[in-house]
Amino acid sequence: MNQKERYEDAKKMYGALGVDTEAVIEALQKIPVALHCWQGDDVIGFDHDGPLTGGIQTTGNYPGKAKTPQELMQDMDKALSLMPGTKKLNLHASYAVFEEGEFADRDKLEPKHFAKWVAFAKERNMGIDFNPTFFSHDRVKDGLTLSSPDEETRKFWIAHGKACVRIAQYFADETGIPCVMNIWTGDGYKDIPADRMGPRMRYKDAIEQILSEPYDRNMVKPCVESKVFGIGVESYTAGSAEFTLSYAATHEGCLPLMDNGHYHPTEVVSDKIPALLCFFPEIALHITRPVRWDSDHVVLFDDETKEMAKEIVRNDALGRVYMALDYFDANINRISAWVVGFRSWQKALLNAMCTPYATMKKLQDENRMTELMVLQEEIKTYPFGDVWNEYCGRCGVSGDGKWFEEVVKYEQDVLLRR
Repeated sequence: MNQKERYEDAKKMYGALGVDTEAVIEALQKIPVALHCWQGDDVIGFDHDGPLTGGIQTTGNYPGKAKTPQELMQDMDKALSLMPGTKKLNLHASYAVFEEGEFADRDKLEPKHFAKWVAFAKERNMGIDFNPTFFSHDRVKDGLTLSSPDEETRKFWIAHGKACVRIAQYFADETGIPCVMNIWTGDGYKDIPADRMGPRMRYKDAIEQILSEPYDRNMVKPCVESKVFGIGVESYTAGSAEFTLSYAATHEGCLPLMDNGHYHPTEVVSDKIPALLCFFPEIALHITRPVRWDSDHVVLFDDETKEMAKEIVRNDALGRVYMALDYFDANINRISAWVVGFRSWQKALLNAMCTPYATMKKLQDENRMTELMVLQEEIKTYPFGDVWNEYCGRCGVSGDGKWFEEVVKYEQDVLLRR
């Protein structure tokens, strides 16, 4: 039986449950997912020569890391060619591209420093999401940026944030696609602080100053992202979950952004998504895979990834959730890391969209929990893989079992020659 015949059989099986796989495939092709540039060079960027600092860390030294904007764009292009669906580009401010002899510190960044990224995105019909970079810089004072008690330090980083608002507006204007601009800092303390509220009040005031910069609320979507802890800030972070959720809830137009690695080990973002959707018109996600802590492992088609996608789909929120990948693994081929993560999230969305939620909700509301459990278990063995391979084919990319050959060839021809 060939792939087309296998898909037709799968289509009939899902159709018997009330799932139209043709409509699912058509819809999934249009859902944008942002691909993060920082997987390709281990979060180093192009505006400094120092190490990665600020509560995050990358491990490994796999050969072929991108060292220039041209190499990073080349690697992203290869990865994009192996991914089905609609993509966006997700940039950090530290990836500004300067002309020879030119440099602007982060408080002086301008749209022109990202013109090459805009050209890259427009040639590929992609939107751009953006992140101010509040780490890996000598103006991070005692591990603090926006929450620092030092006024000059705080002013510098507020100026950086405002510059990023202007750049986010530039991205939106140029691409015609809304730009999600995410504010995250690693501000915190290694040991128990004497003052927990003071840093948060400074942080709150700083974000308010940043977002006082004019922008089109329909086209720029500012977010605040929480974190439970980081390396060197194990005891306290200013931007905790309670802080960021409260800030977003009390500041119109600001979205909460959840990274599923930024919570305690027993917390799951899949349960938080429907809770936030009760109150926020839009939310944002950074999708990663935590192992023990926020180690930002490559996203897999695992249980929690599936559950997050299910909550977005079953609550009819595909148009309300901005989705972006966020992980960095230097132990493995970086292009494979990009591709596996992106395809895994696409699989999770497809799997969710092939689930008969109307039937399941009816069973739950009627307290027919035995039937619900049976249906939930039996659908796990439905021929989802045949629908996935059909989806990949219609998107013009290789199905499973075929794409990795292209990465191996690219590694031999390009990466190992750097």
